[in-house]
Amino acid sequence: MDGVLHLVSPGPPIRRNTQLPIETARACGQARTPVLLRVASITKQYADQAVLADVAFDIEAGGIIGIIGPNGAGKTTLLEVLAGILPADTSDLQWLGRPLPPSRRREAMFYLPDGVRPYQDQPVTRVLSFFADVYRRSADEITGTIEAVGLTPVLHKRVHSLSKGYSRRLMLALGLLTPHPLLLMDEPFDGLDLRQTREIVGVLRNEVTKGRTLALAIHQLLDAERVCDRFILLADGQVRGAGTLNDLRVRTGIIGGSLEDIFLAIT
Repeated sequence: MDGVLHLVSPGPPIRRNTQLPIETARACGQARTPVLLRVASITKQYADQAVLADVAFDIEAGGIIGIIGPNGAGKTTLLEVLAGILPADTSDLQWLGRPLPPSRRREAMFYLPDGVRPYQDQPVTRVLSFFADVYRRSADEITGTIEAVGLTPVLHKRVHSLSKGYSRRLMLALGLLTPHPLLLMDEPFDGLDLRQTREIVGVLRNEVTKGRTLALAIHQLLDAERVCDRFILLADGQVRGAGTLNDLRVRTGIIGGSLEDIFLAIT
């Protein structure tokens, strides 16, 4: 339906409570949070244009990582390669230290694209029920998700009639209903005003407390600084910096600088 069935994994996803390696690492006294997903190298080229050039970074377990960059930086392409939707020239990923081929990535992560309205002719309630059935979510979990993202006023509307903001809320709700440990989101705040963005930030933070890891592609730097714990700065298909805001401040020498100040300095 409307090309969105690729979002539903064909095989059983890795459950969100699959955290034994994380707990084991903590019990062994490792100070650093374990790496959930290691991107050793991603390269993607169209004709003679490199969209992604040997992109490499780590996503640590827990927390929210922001993939930051202007329009055209390669953020969407990167997410599609990570999710196993788009083939790449090189795509070397490891999940908790083990190789993760494209054919198995939908078991580990769930991708919420930008600008998609799934099942456009269906009522919102039916779309939510479908996803809840696929992932065996209870009625209480469905109700909690609806309330968390504020979908109650539009439950009986058809998807094609939703505003941009409510479309984003619906996509987020679908992601929350999945059990995958890693949730990839492309421009999650697009179409939301400041108050609505703050509400959704709270929802995402609550999801992290449940043991989930989020990777968000964002071009609005203020939104990114508000919600993300760590950042991957992407420009012209290359990683220009990675780390916490303080890490990036130290690297650039811009003490007390904003994410925008740092991004402009690095790029």
